Amino acid sequence: MTMANLNHLLFFFLFLLLSLLGKQSMSDDVVVRVGVVLDLNSTKGEVAKSYILMAVSDFYAVNSNYRTRLSLFIRDSKDDVIGAACAALDLMKNENVHAIIGPQRTTEAKFVAKLGEKAHVPILSFSATSPFLSPNHHPFFIQTTQDDSAQVKALATLIQAYGWREVITINEDTDYGNDLILCLIDAFQEVDVRLPYRSVISPSSKESDILKELNNLKEMQTRIFLVHMRASLASKFFVLVKNSRMMSEGYAWIMTQGLSSSLDTIDSKVLDSMQGVLGIRPYVQISKGLEDFERRWKTNLTSGKANYKTFGLNLIGLQAYDSIWALAMAVEKANIDNSSFLKQNARESKVDLAAIGVSEIGLRLLNTIASTRFQGLSGKFYLVKGQLKASTFEIFNVIGQTKRIIGYWNTKKGLSKEVDDIYTIAYSVSKDNLKQPSKDNLKQPVWPGDTTNQPKKLRIGVPARDGFNEFIKVEWCPRTNKPKVSGFSIDVFRAVLHMLPFPLPHEFVPYVTKNGQSAGTYDELLYQIKLKNFDAVVGDTTIVANRSSYVDFTLPYSESAIGAATIFTGLVTWVLEHHVNTKFRGPPDQQIGTIFLFSFATLTSSYREKVVTNLSRFVLIIWAFMVLILTQSYTASLASMLTVQQLKPEFVDVKEIKRNGYFVGYHNDSFVRELLIKQFNIDESKLKPYRTPEEYDEALSNGTHNGGVAAIFYEIPYIKLFLSKYGSRYAMVGPIYKTDGFGFAFPRGSPLVSYISRAVLNVTEDTDKMTGIMRKYFESQTTCVDGSAEISTDSPSLGVYSFGGLFIIAGLTSMFSLLIHVVKFLHFHWPTSNIVPAEGSFWLKLIELVKHFYQKDQCSYPFRKNESPLNPKISPDGFGASSSIDDKQNHSRTSSEGADNVDINDDDENL
Repeated sequence: MTMANLNHLLFFFLFLLLSLLGKQSMSDDVVVRVGVVLDLNSTKGEVAKSYILMAVSDFYAVNSNYRTRLSLFIRDSKDDVIGAACAALDLMKNENVHAIIGPQRTTEAKFVAKLGEKAHVPILSFSATSPFLSPNHHPFFIQTTQDDSAQVKALATLIQAYGWREVITINEDTDYGNDLILCLIDAFQEVDVRLPYRSVISPSSKESDILKELNNLKEMQTRIFLVHMRASLASKFFVLVKNSRMMSEGYAWIMTQGLSSSLDTIDSKVLDSMQGVLGIRPYVQISKGLEDFERRWKTNLTSGKANYKTFGLNLIGLQAYDSIWALAMAVEKANIDNSSFLKQNARESKVDLAAIGVSEIGLRLLNTIASTRFQGLSGKFYLVKGQLKASTFEIFNVIGQTKRIIGYWNTKKGLSKEVDDIYTIAYSVSKDNLKQPSKDNLKQPVWPGDTTNQPKKLRIGVPARDGFNEFIKVEWCPRTNKPKVSGFSIDVFRAVLHMLPFPLPHEFVPYVTKNGQSAGTYDELLYQIKLKNFDAVVGDTTIVANRSSYVDFTLPYSESAIGAATIFTGLVTWVLEHHVNTKFRGPPDQQIGTIFLFSFATLTSSYREKVVTNLSRFVLIIWAFMVLILTQSYTASLASMLTVQQLKPEFVDVKEIKRNGYFVGYHNDSFVRELLIKQFNIDESKLKPYRTPEEYDEALSNGTHNGGVAAIFYEIPYIKLFLSKYGSRYAMVGPIYKTDGFGFAFPRGSPLVSYISRAVLNVTEDTDKMTGIMRKYFESQTTCVDGSAEISTDSPSLGVYSFGGLFIIAGLTSMFSLLIHVVKFLHFHWPTSNIVPAEGSFWLKLIELVKHFYQKDQCSYPFRKNESPLNPKISPDGFGASSSIDDKQNHSRTSSEGADNVDINDDDENL
């Protein structure tokens, strides 16, 4: 035998030995049977199967030393709940699987989860995202994907960032579609986003049914839609949306996580109908390992298949891949040797429910899976209570055939343009995170209609009127023919918008005909809100009861104290004097009368009660000085008013106008016409409409017998503005019929009303801001037409706030004196309360102090100075023994004078 032959022989024996050792090693492996339930006729099922098979191959290529091996048994659910249940039963009973991957759909998963609980077989679903598939209800069900509730806060934040207050949800009529909406309602309520309508579409709907629903949606005011449905229904739905011209400027469409994660499986023609749509899905960090997997996966998928269409990386597929790795790790860590099912019953049927056994290793395997942690292709695999822990979401914009990322979101950082901003050191939460979400934290998207203009601008109707343009004025640009709206009401509204905690995109739309003339009355303008032609109305719209039946008004933005200060001063004086002054003592009803009489007597210095304490004198000195300024100021103001030439109208009563058959004017398009007819019963033939102040002047100058009118009825702001021009010849007379002022109008139930109303309060309470706006439009109206007099609309007038400083000084003086008195009283009388037993409560001591307050202070100077040899000493208990003859005579005399004074000794008997 040659050396060469010997070498060949040795090589052969060595190869044989290695083969035998390999076979022995394979025979020592523990095979764990695992079932897989997929809809193999769907694109998603086909893709998931390819990911699962690669996951098994990749795992044991990396972990060749593992002694356990997964053996897969794949079944087709046929996209049916019963099919999925039958497949799971078959796997449990006949294949004795110890875990099942799948099924895909939520409705299928709910049924299979019950079977897994009965057989103690863990069910791992990578695509069933219902938030109601929790371990509390299904202990052997594991969601290796984020459930739908994880995305609701991200969706709510996104909608909040764009300032949208109303959103319409569109979901498929399945458990998958309906379960998320329940979570969305709660999340949207937290951020004050309203769901005015919910559209539900059956997966089996015909195109005609969907078109009918889309036409219904077109009639609604809300143009923001949130779509939650599977890719199969979405492919049909969005094509019809585009055909209905709803994928155009002014609309916004947002997709939820499930559909957003499946876009790679959607046909390119369908994507063409989704241009400008926003989507949200879990963020998958691109890594070298992920890129390598994508290359190998596409190679395997197209191997031997001509013209096979490939897809990009699919999140659901990646989660299926990670599910296999998690299960393989858990099987190895659980130290499984041999396992079997404990049979409960034996039947011939392959799907007999009672014949399902119980897995001996099911609970141990379940706990091991729950504790498994690793970095998978889809991200960190980390289960919390049987569900994949929520991670960062990415927000994208469909442009062409691509998904352009415009931002990111997570629970700790909120919205951010770049993912690096999300992963800050230790996820530190700064004060910026607590601010109102803003679209500035996202990149500019391209909206439907190929525009960067944000959808859902409020269409705000404004009245177009002749005259009184100080309140609202509509001008048209001759070059662009676009309206320019200005005026007092507009400036107030813009100031209100600055106070809102969110942006409110809007456009002003004049209520005019094609030729630019007013299209109707104010009532008709407001009714356009109910007809959904306008989202709101801004202008000099008066809040009246009948209009509130079809719109909601905000708080109005356009339209006493001295007596209270007087009574307060009298009350403080009574407290200071009651203990030491007989003029402030007596029965309760007399003391109350003294307080009020003394209070208002101070205004005229006619009070007769003498004060004896220095604190009271100090209070009254300050008050007397204040009263002097008040009376002198108002006297001067009254004298000025009386010296001005006063007009004496021929009549001031509506009844006289009706009796004499006078003509009456009103402003055209105003609610005043209905008021005159229905409330005042004025004959409609006696009413004449006018538009401008100039027409008012001409009508009043001509008078009722010369083609004019005897009087004009209108709202006070307009009459004041009219009188500022023609005030030397006319006067505002008669009773004032109260309305609630001017307000902004919105649809009934609009969530914006409360926000706008709060902002109106902030603006109207800002004196400087309101004064600036009023001066801008009304300060120039200072002269009358004939120049005989000058009236300034912002001329100073006396009011309570004119003397605010004086009221503050008087109030502080009274409070300071009262504080000193209380401190002194407690200092002298608190020890007296020690007569209460030590175990007595604080309230008993307080009652004792009140009793002392009501008694006379016989040690005070006013009482001590009246003592004489004829008067007995005051007894320690504060009561005198008797009165002198002179005192009795004095008592009789004063009593005959009207009981102005009360005897010292009798006084305490009334207490």
